[in-house]
Amino acid sequence: MQETVDNSRQWCYGCGERNEEGLRITFRLEEGRAVGSFMPRTLHQGYPGLAHGGIAAAAIDEAMGWAMYASGTWGMTARMEVRYRRPLHPGHRVSVRGEVTAVRGKWLEAVGEIRGGNGELLVEGNGLFARLSEERAKELEAFYVAAEAAGRD
Repeated sequence: MQETVDNSRQWCYGCGERNEEGLRITFRLEEGRAVGSFMPRTLHQGYPGLAHGGIAAAAIDEAMGWAMYASGTWGMTARMEVRYRRPLHPGHRVSVRGEVTAVRGKWLEAVGEIRGGNGELLVEGNGLFARLSEERAKELEAFYVAAEAAGRD
């Protein structure tokens, strides 16, 4: 039996509200940047008592993706580098932000970071993104606009 796929943004691992195992990051767009927060949970644990490093990487990738949306450009991750400064702890809310820093032909560059409740830098990263075709970018923009509208209802 073939499973039906729900293509709504609500299933996104990073920002989807329907994905119970995801990060459920709620973003707001501020002057071309994406700013959000989330709370790592016990199910995101790697080393006992600490969130898995992949959770931080996923959050930064998501923030950089939303930053592209905020700046009106669209791309897919081609390469990403993450630097872990301090661990993320389950049950402690953190902030995450992303910003596009350069647009060069078919390539986009972005940076992201995660900070603790006291403002301490926990994780930082940067990425290179391949710009999407105009057709695919229009599809994604319509998708995100609809998702934002649904979130306001």
